[in-house]
Formats: sequence, C-alpha cells, structure tokens
Amino acid sequence: MQVKEAGLLAVMGLLVLWLLWSLVNLYRIPTGLRDGSWRRPLWWARLWSLALFVGFAAWLRGLLSGGLDVGETCAHAHHQTYDSAYLEAHPEAFSELFPLSNKCNAHYDLVPAWVNPTIANCAAFVLLATAVLLWFGTARLARLTGERPRSRT
Repeated sequence: MQVKEAGLLAVMGLLVLWLLWSLVNLYRIPTGLRDGSWRRPLWWARLWSLALFVGFAAWLRGLLSGGLDVGETCAHAHHQTYDSAYLEAHPEAFSELFPLSNKCNAHYDLVPAWVNPTIANCAAFVLLATAVLLWFGTARLARLTGERPRSRT
C-alpha cells in the first residue's frame, strides 16, 4: 500500500468517525436542551462539531454540484442549455469559495438554493459555540489560578 492510499484511507476513516459522532450529536443536542446540559462545555463542543460537519457537507455538496462536465450535467440531468458565453462573461462568479455558484445559464444555477444559507448558518453556530467555549475556558482558568473577576463599583 502506498503512502497516498494509506493517507486517503486514514482521511476516509476519520470522516466516517466524524459522521458517526455527528449522528450521536443529533440526538444529544436536543436532549441537552431539555435536561440543562447546555450549560456544560461538552454540549457546546457537540454543537460546534455538528455545525462544522453540516456546513462542510453543504459546502461540498455545492462545490460538486456540476459534476465532472458542467455542460453535460446541465443538458442531461437538469434539461437546461449550457451557455458558455455566460461563463466567459462572468468568470469570477464561478471561482469563489463562498457564495457557491455553478450556473448553466443566466437563469439556472446547479448549486441548490439551500446550500449557501446552510453554510452561513453553520458558520454562525460555529462562531457562537467557539465564543462560548472560550468563555468556559477563561472562566475555568480564572478559577484554577485563583483570580476573581474585578467588580465595577
């Protein structure tokens, strides 16, 4: 087995583990809202991981929406005419990482309409969970070092 194949196998294994962890989180996050465990860091780590996974999956779905040959995908799978002149007139719109766009013509985009809002919402959840986890970490560090927050009197 070559190094590239072993690396690909390792990455695929990690992605499968992340998928399984995310499926567990789909159950644990709503349960944590009911039982109050949202006040603990692990709940926020679960939210962070799940939002990152869903956002990455949506981004990958949008990125791969055109297949290997966009012209054939437009014509055969979506019954749309492929306008290469439109692509030449707007080259910057198709090379961006966000928002994703992969148009057949001026009126039809291969990227589903739900992809970009999902990515944006997941990014917001990742930022929120990161901020809360940092808050938990600084509060714990302050407790361990014996410092108390200064009161404003």
